[in-house]
Formats: sequence, C-alpha cells, structure tokens
Amino acid sequence: MALIITDECINCDVCEPECPNGAIYQGEEIYEIDPDLCTECIGHYDEPQCVEVCPVDCIPKDPDHEETEDELMEKYRRLTSED
Repeated sequence: MALIITDECINCDVCEPECPNGAIYQGEEIYEIDPDLCTECIGHYDEPQCVEVCPVDCIPKDPDHEETEDELMEKYRRLTSED
C-alpha cells in the first residue's frame, strides 16, 4: 500500500527530503505522495521515513492503493533499476 498525507498536514517540510524515491511533493495546499513512486521505504529502510519524522502523524496507509510487501519490493526494484 502506498502512503497518503492527510489534510492534517502542517506543511512543515520535514517529510519531502526524507523520501528516498522522490514520491513526496508540494501539492496545491499540502504535501502529497505519488503512489506510483511510494514503496513505504521498502528496499531502503525498515520503516517509512516520512512517517518517522512527521510531527503531526498525518501519513497513514492509502486504502485506495493497496499493495503487498512483495508488490512494494517489485516497485522498489523497478524504480532503482539502471536499465
């Protein structure tokens, strides 16, 4: 499952630089996560880094983008391949 940033986001700027896949970006009002790039940090870290640094706990799993750990690992491999 990809993660999502909810409207409780305070735009504190700490999550975006932590994302190893570049999935987090500034949206019109709050930061957003591109589900095609989010691997929940699988392949990079044990825990999602954005969730670890978020001071308001506004980054849950996105129920609209359910993925298994194997699917997230495959996405990680695809994103990091040097083809």
